[in-house]
Amino acid sequence: MTTVKYDQDIVAWANEQAALLRAGRYELLDIEHIADEIEDVGKSEQRELISRMAVLLAHLLKWQYQPERAGSSWAQTIRLQRSRIERAVKKTPSLKAVLADPDWWQDAWEDALVIAMREAGPREYPEVCPWSFDQIMTEGWLPA
Repeated sequence: MTTVKYDQDIVAWANEQAALLRAGRYELLDIEHIADEIEDVGKSEQRELISRMAVLLAHLLKWQYQPERAGSSWAQTIRLQRSRIERAVKKTPSLKAVLADPDWWQDAWEDALVIAMREAGPREYPEVCPWSFDQIMTEGWLPA
């Protein structure tokens, strides 16, 4: 049996579980919580992708709706988020599936609207994303 409880110190628990695995002490593993943590790794990757997409979409919205304020820092953020999204999908190809999910896109869009409204103020933004994934990810493309 493990000496560190999962719900008391997850970092110590994780270190102990890793040590047990490496030592081949499989009978002592906390299998249920290990399975939960493995599933959470995938969820974490999806959360990071939706967060990056929301930031990218929010900056594209701000670029379109506040062209007088568009500048190099917004352009840099757009480039960075595109790059990080491409890298995430390249490193974790299974993330491509979420990019085809309309519910995922709506969540990303709603998050982007919150960011844009907080930073640029309330406006009449579209209810759904008006741009295709290819447009969003095309280097140098910016909404008119």
